Amino acid sequence: MLQRNPHGVPALLTQRVKPVNANVDGTMATADEQIRVSDRVKRELDRLRRAGESYNDVLERVLDEDRVGDFYDGFGRWSDEQAERVREGRRKSKERRKDRMRDRAEDAA
Repeated sequence: MLQRNPHGVPALLTQRVKPVNANVDGTMATADEQIRVSDRVKRELDRLRRAGESYNDVLERVLDEDRVGDFYDGFGRWSDEQAERVREGRRKSKERRKDRMRDRAEDAA
């Protein structure tokens, strides 16, 4: 039978995760929330932490970075002519790459 902690969670699960206190800077607000993360996630958060940053600061920074580069942000900014020029340039570049690869394959043979 599995041993369980006071919250009913199997002890095996709680041994694999570490609690991370997600407190925000005391000047802004205080939070009593805690989240559990795996050892791997904790190591990654530690790696990303900058001097003086709380775990909450790290998470906010990383989440903001993800939003800044949203894939759909650039759609609709180019005219049809600009978009067609880019498509044509990409097509020509692809053909040049293919030609170079063919030339290299022939040189190697």
